[in-house]
Amino acid sequence: MTKLSRQEDSQIQTSEASESIKVVAIYEVVKGIGALFGAVALWLWHKDMQHWLSTATHSWHHYFGQLLAPQVASAVDLAQQASKNWTLFLLLIFAYASLRFVEAYGLWHDKTWAYWFGVIGYGIFIPVELYYVVVSPFDWFKWAILLLNVVIVIVVYRNMKRKGLI
Repeated sequence: MTKLSRQEDSQIQTSEASESIKVVAIYEVVKGIGALFGAVALWLWHKDMQHWLSTATHSWHHYFGQLLAPQVASAVDLAQQASKNWTLFLLLIFAYASLRFVEAYGLWHDKTWAYWFGVIGYGIFIPVELYYVVVSPFDWFKWAILLLNVVIVIVVYRNMKRKGLI
């Protein structure tokens, strides 16, 4: 066996997705699967959504009290709107899930377009999330989402630099 030169070793390293990018890709898959679960729930329960939401909200409050109460209320409102226009929401959910899966594929396979898609896609929401963190009452959930998106942008950006894309 021959030893690889530094240049060859560097080329091999830059042609493979890093472990941190693979974690982002897995996160994208999880988001896509979560969206598909939401689509299945909407499809199955759109006719009886009000009853289902009432039961689910009651159960949530029984087991978790006020934990994530604003997020639960927001999800209930969204689900009520979705049940009125359920076919449109199903299409939107499938489009969202498809984007998540395509981005995950691209990141996992170290595609340049996926890096740009990821850094722009996450980066564009950071100002909006900062706005909501500032104008809303303190909310751990909003802070966690903001922090997660900032970390993802940093991870993707660093990998873009490593690959020489920027």
